[in-house]
Amino acid sequence: MPKPDRVISVFVMPRDFAPPQIDLTAPARIGARRRGMTVGQAIVTFALIAAFVASAIRTPAQAFGAVLTALQVGFLILAAWRIYLIAASGHRPPDEVSIRDPADARNPPRYTILAALHDEAEVVGQLIERLAGIDYPPDRLEAFLLLEAHDLETLDAAEACDRPDWLKIMVVPPGRPLTKPRALNHGLARATGDLLVIYDAEDDPDPLQLREAAARFAADKRGAYACLQSPLRIRRRNDRRASPFLDRQFAVEYAALFEVKLPAMARLGLPFPLGGTSNHFRIGPLLEVGGWDAWNVTEDADLGFELWRRGWRLGVLTRPTYETPPGDLDNWLPQRVRWLKGYMQTWGVHTRDLRTLGLRGLFAMSMTIGAGLVSAAGHAVALAWVLAWVLVSVTAGLPPAPPLFSMSVLVLALAAAWLQCAIGAYRGRVPYGPWDMIAAPAYWSLLTLAFVHALWRLIREPFAWDKTTHHRDEDAQPAAIV
Repeated sequence: MPKPDRVISVFVMPRDFAPPQIDLTAPARIGARRRGMTVGQAIVTFALIAAFVASAIRTPAQAFGAVLTALQVGFLILAAWRIYLIAASGHRPPDEVSIRDPADARNPPRYTILAALHDEAEVVGQLIERLAGIDYPPDRLEAFLLLEAHDLETLDAAEACDRPDWLKIMVVPPGRPLTKPRALNHGLARATGDLLVIYDAEDDPDPLQLREAAARFAADKRGAYACLQSPLRIRRRNDRRASPFLDRQFAVEYAALFEVKLPAMARLGLPFPLGGTSNHFRIGPLLEVGGWDAWNVTEDADLGFELWRRGWRLGVLTRPTYETPPGDLDNWLPQRVRWLKGYMQTWGVHTRDLRTLGLRGLFAMSMTIGAGLVSAAGHAVALAWVLAWVLVSVTAGLPPAPPLFSMSVLVLALAAAWLQCAIGAYRGRVPYGPWDMIAAPAYWSLLTLAFVHALWRLIREPFAWDKTTHHRDEDAQPAAIV
């Protein structure tokens, strides 16, 4: 714990402090801390496994054929869904009122900014500079840098920086789990704003982002929206840690998600997994659900569906937050393992009780969380099947004669994915050329490696937080030359 003479401007949370509790008038929160399946989940899971095993013993060819057909139909549905999202996404905010000039918002509400940092001594100064550049009335702002009690290096670096009066350092007391959402819950308990936004250590938010969010919430006369998600855009750092292949594919992946998929789902009034940063909340709904699930390693994905369960809607903004990609495989893989592990946690949590999720919520979760997991598991298998078929044909000296339906499904799925990526890249000003399209299946196949690792980690270390290493990016390149 820091010594008293070092914490003059640091708020230290007491050890016995309890983060905000769930509103007792609302349905009980289902959390990731509970491990294992419910009785209903167990019955469905084992019934499906038993049916497949019994069928495979009696008629193995038909059983595997049925599974293959089911997967192909699933990928056809996913391809059609991607094309529909492209058509539904449009170019304008999906709400009834469009704010042309976010800076015109009158009488802005009080805003709280939270940034949970851990082992971020290298970038904390950079983050402070960027937060200080936000265009919002200072007397209506408060911000907390949430630092762990043992992270003295980051605390020293933060204390050494000049900070606006409204930006404070908060030391989170020791405890478990050691996760970002746990720290955010401690910050939420001290928040006094009407609105709240979270940022990550590497973020570079548009200075007018808070004004746009405040104006959009003000335009929501029915008070239907609990959260507005800003688009995240990737710009590559030009240094030795960069991986051109991974950086470009990562940037396009983000563009497809934040420029096409999420705007379309918001326009359709469907829930979606929030991004891990730049979520702008009305603080009332956030307190109502008890904040973030501290035991879920993708607390953002979980929170989007939890808000939906309580009757709230999600929207999107236009002012972006810029980030740098994770870099080489040593940093990309742990991050993706954590994301997929958290998706598994979120799927398990929200399929325990489908009553408040509803059919629309279940569909949205299936096409985001579920499809993401199935696709990650199957990418490398599909690519291996194509390569094996080509190699066998070449070795045998036979002309290629692929199963027509299987190849049609594969081509349509690839075309839909490429089209979504291309449109997202265009809107996010991220380059996406023929070589990027050709290389995409190799990138997608890496997701299978991450999926297998994530499944193993879910069993062995479900609450371990795989930390992404961040570096200063004063030499960051704009998205157009990623």
